[in-house]
Amino acid sequence: MITVEKLSKNYGSTQAIKDISFSVEKGSILGLLGANGAGKTTTMRILSGYIPATTGKAIIDGFEVHENPLAVRERIGYLPENPPLYPEMTVTEYLDFVGKIKNIPRCDRTSSLKKAIELCQIEDRANSIIGKLSKGYRQRVGIAQAIIHDPPVIILDEPTVGLDPRQIIEVRNLIKSLAKEKTIILSTHILPEVTMTCDTVTIINQGMVIATGKTEELLQQLNNKGYHLEVEGEVNGLTSKLKKIEAIDKIIIEPITGIDNRFIIKLSLKNDSEVGKEIASMLVHEGVGIYEMRRLKASLEEVFLQLTTQENISVNN
Repeated sequence: MITVEKLSKNYGSTQAIKDISFSVEKGSILGLLGANGAGKTTTMRILSGYIPATTGKAIIDGFEVHENPLAVRERIGYLPENPPLYPEMTVTEYLDFVGKIKNIPRCDRTSSLKKAIELCQIEDRANSIIGKLSKGYRQRVGIAQAIIHDPPVIILDEPTVGLDPRQIIEVRNLIKSLAKEKTIILSTHILPEVTMTCDTVTIINQGMVIATGKTEELLQQLNNKGYHLEVEGEVNGLTSKLKKIEAIDKIIIEPITGIDNRFIIKLSLKNDSEVGKEIASMLVHEGVGIYEMRRLKASLEEVFLQLTTQENISVNN
């Protein structure tokens, strides 16, 4: 549905994005993840036809954005970070106006407006002045204007920024419901948003794509799997015995301050092997008491931090 190939954008001598490439399958939600200033908004603006790329191409629903801008705009709904709302209008007046400028036929406009209002669950605010709505409701109205012409692709730039926790959940559920019929790109710098909402993720850092794929695939690329243990007893000689378990890569044993004869053991693994049973059995055999033992797995936050702090990244799928 969406293909981006070697997209770059220069502002004078400043390169905002460089050779960005990714794709989005029909009916899926892609999270475009990056810190503020990473190039997410620039990418969104190019995809929406708001600004041209310097080099590269983007194809949406079979149309290249630069070559067929009008055809692309008919097929996308775009919500910029600051929704383009008119605060003096009512919700209905505003959405009717949007329907007109998006060339929805008069005979279809009422039904399109009604459907957008229902999908965004703003029926109870349909006659309210936009300027008097909460930020959460204004965000819903912004999404309603993006979908009123029933586009196959929706592009959302930071759709939950500034919302309270309840509003975030409501907007997140709305986006998920839209994905049943739409293909969605969602940009954010909020890590939980990607985990809770998106099927796949593309991470941008300093204008470049440094990783792309399903969240599970990115997690598997990190070699920080292992075990965390809290034990009591004699730990001299444990390191050499633990190294006999082939899957174990690194071993760190640290005393717990203020508690005699109590230690933390951190074990890193070479692969995804489940060797907890072997570890526990060996410790019990050595007379070491186990107070806690838990499996460690990478989080998306760890993936993001590791990828964005590495100088030489080679994990693109």
